Amino acid sequence: MRGWWQEIAGLVLPVSCGGCGRPRSELCEECRAALYGAVPRRVRPEPEPAGLPVVHAAAPYENAVRAVLLAHKERGALGLSRGLGRALAGAVRAGTGRTGGTAPLLLVPVPSARRAVAARGHDPTRRIALATAAELRRTGMPARVAAVLRQRRPVADQSGLGARERQENLAGALEVVSGGERLVAAERVVLVDDLLTTGASLAEAARAIGAAGPRAGSGSGTGQAAVVAASPSAFEINRNG
Repeated sequence: MRGWWQEIAGLVLPVSCGGCGRPRSELCEECRAALYGAVPRRVRPEPEPAGLPVVHAAAPYENAVRAVLLAHKERGALGLSRGLGRALAGAVRAGTGRTGGTAPLLLVPVPSARRAVAARGHDPTRRIALATAAELRRTGMPARVAAVLRQRRPVADQSGLGARERQENLAGALEVVSGGERLVAAERVVLVDDLLTTGASLAEAARAIGAAGPRAGSGSGTGQAAVVAASPSAFEINRNG
């Protein structure tokens, strides 16, 4: 109900840019440029957790990009999912090396905790993933979303935890839902999330898909991931291999 009311309110209340607050634009030209105007790049956190897929990000998590993500996630600016989906679509293309084709991509969002979804009134990562799939299809790349991951046990709030603490907090926390094994075995999986900080969430998601069965993710399914944004330091790290 809350998500429905937020969408209706967005049609009748004054609109301001989710990135800078400029009036009369949900996402102004300057903030659009910050969000998806640059070439997406591979990002690597330091330290890099074991099992982390190859991750591409559209933008550094700072300034307007940070404001847009927070407005969408925490303040219910649901219309921003379109711009965020466009940014994430660019990262998906960069990671898969594709601008079109016939083989579909299966976008698997990293799940949020149920209590967080209930508190926010929506699942921000899944909403962005759906907008991403629509943007990819619009530009000729078949894609769909399958929310096949779920939390199998409660986890602590990640905020305030360091890299090692986050890995310990999430270790073994995710699993593929019943019947999801067939999907991840049959199509090329790209894990998607809104933000990369330590990489613990994506590493655990990749582990869960790989553990789903002998063929799960066999089409390089656990090897690719895409995010809207990553910490600026993850953009700066440039290692071979």
